[in-house]
Amino acid sequence: MLSRKDIFGYEPAKEYAKSVAYFSMEFAVDQALKIYSGGLGFLAGSHMRSAYELKQNLLGIGILWKYGYYDQKRHSNGTMKAEFIQKYYSFLEDIGLVFPVTVHSSTVYVKAYLLRPGVFESAPIFLLTTDIEENDHISRTITHRLYDSNEATRVAQSIVLGAGGAKLLDILNLKTDIYHMNEGHALPLAFYLYEKHGSLKEVQKRLVFTTHTPETAGNEEREVDLLNRMSFFGNIKEKEIRAMLDIEGTHLNYTLAALKMAKIANGVSQMHGVVANEMWAENKGICKIKAITNAQNKRYWADVQLDTAAVKKDNDALLERKKQMKKDLFRVVADQSGKLFDPNVLTIVWARRYAGYKRANLLMQIEERFTELVMNKKYPVQIIWAGKPYPEDYHAIGTFNDLFWKTLDLPNCTVLTGYELGLSALMKKGSDIWLNNPKLYREASGTSGMTAAMNGSVNLSIPDGWIPEFAQHGKNSFIVEPADRSLTEYEQNIIEANRIYDLLEKEILPTYYENPKKWASILINAMKDVSPAFESGRMAREYYEKLFI
Repeated sequence: MLSRKDIFGYEPAKEYAKSVAYFSMEFAVDQALKIYSGGLGFLAGSHMRSAYELKQNLLGIGILWKYGYYDQKRHSNGTMKAEFIQKYYSFLEDIGLVFPVTVHSSTVYVKAYLLRPGVFESAPIFLLTTDIEENDHISRTITHRLYDSNEATRVAQSIVLGAGGAKLLDILNLKTDIYHMNEGHALPLAFYLYEKHGSLKEVQKRLVFTTHTPETAGNEEREVDLLNRMSFFGNIKEKEIRAMLDIEGTHLNYTLAALKMAKIANGVSQMHGVVANEMWAENKGICKIKAITNAQNKRYWADVQLDTAAVKKDNDALLERKKQMKKDLFRVVADQSGKLFDPNVLTIVWARRYAGYKRANLLMQIEERFTELVMNKKYPVQIIWAGKPYPEDYHAIGTFNDLFWKTLDLPNCTVLTGYELGLSALMKKGSDIWLNNPKLYREASGTSGMTAAMNGSVNLSIPDGWIPEFAQHGKNSFIVEPADRSLTEYEQNIIEANRIYDLLEKEILPTYYENPKKWASILINAMKDVSPAFESGRMAREYYEKLFI
């Protein structure tokens, strides 16, 4: 049987001796391990890297997705296509353990693999799969696709992650002081602990929770009857669940249940901490929601040469390295689109998950101004979009396709596919402006801008998520003043699009082309200000100090 010392391969630091199990539906640890979709996974990956660097007594529990999230490809006409291709990983260790969990009153067998710390320099992560010969076909499909669109499959995935992950720790006899749920996906963990320890009070001694979004879709809600039939609550009777969680209606909200069963929770930026407290304030019995701002791992993301030039304030070396990084990105642009971008031209990138509130097409809102921008000869620009919508979000896929068709004949605009860790790093290193224009109060954190700043890409952003804690307009970033929230959504979009154009035309482009010294100082300020305040070492420490208590 594996011991904790065998699993970690190092002695935890004294200040991080408390044992923590971090449950997450996705981990973005390395491009080669495709078990993530986007921001939640990127955050979890950086947390695991910093936990390793700090020698924290923390391990991850996740799922080994057979087909990953999906592979973003193109149809023959260039529009987006989602493909599901089986993944193989020789670097995962079969620990020789298969154990049962209960799903829909039936036995489903779970096999565990271990990602050891030395593989990608991360905290150890156990990954669970049901795709083994002991199971029937339906049971094997539970761990096929991350965020499967089938409701029953999604419920089963939560059972495998939460109850299955907790059971794994017990079978291995790994003492666990704190169970940390990264989002509500692992909620059956709470009911497993309730059965094991016999009271809500005992669960609350051990369980902490991170909520990541004010979006309805990010706060899962299911019919209690369905969850009960699916064995989501283990052996706990529905009547007891309803009484414990004060459920009067037909549905259970995962986030609300987690807030009632955890001893403490956190939002993922100072602003989101306020929003989350306001969002759930009217509900009885919820735990305190603190704010621990998300962060990203500098060792993994930052370019060493660029960082060295910034520390030395060597403007020539800084701008020359930035130009080389742009060339690296532009080789991908040429390969995917047949368009040759110029490293001397200011390059704007919008890259994140395609979702309505993130407004990928905001720059297209005013056709006349968009045309003026992309046709400007005095101050030329290049624009790149990238991101992976949910494979069944046809509205978001329509946005991707619409951007593709509208920019197809523009030699300085393109839409890329395959926005995963590798391309994400290239885009942050190869862009000059990192555009972030969500609807205000809808982006809980938005960590992509952190890693962009680490690589000399200047944030042009709505003041949402982490941005108000970081941004100094004209010094390390550029802030888009939000429109009046009482206006219609259309009016807000038009006003904010115009303000983006005004900033580009009146401040950003003239500075970039006419005052390279000032532009270099903005890059240097951004790189200096983003770390260590938004480096995940700070975040990993804060979790021990504020949540794992």
